[in-house]
Amino acid sequence: MKINLTVRAKNPLFWVQIALAIVTPILAYFGLTAADMTSWAALGSLIVQAVSNPYVLCLAAVSVWNALQDPTTPGLGDSPRALGYTTPGGKN
Repeated sequence: MKINLTVRAKNPLFWVQIALAIVTPILAYFGLTAADMTSWAALGSLIVQAVSNPYVLCLAAVSVWNALQDPTTPGLGDSPRALGYTTPGGKN
């Protein structure tokens, strides 16, 4: 499994996708919305609850896995073309 993570890390949309892959299942499990996070204490409490719940951790891990996986290629890695990229979008 070869994934060109160095190029993906240069793409801001990749980080948004990973953040949403982690945050969305946590908020959904606890029945919250982003608007419910009105203080650092509330956010900290939510993080502690999420990290201490194996089911929520598995939900977040599956979401991250889905965000990393490229559905246009067979298997779990990037295509040979994508592995050759040095910048996002293949502009070398």
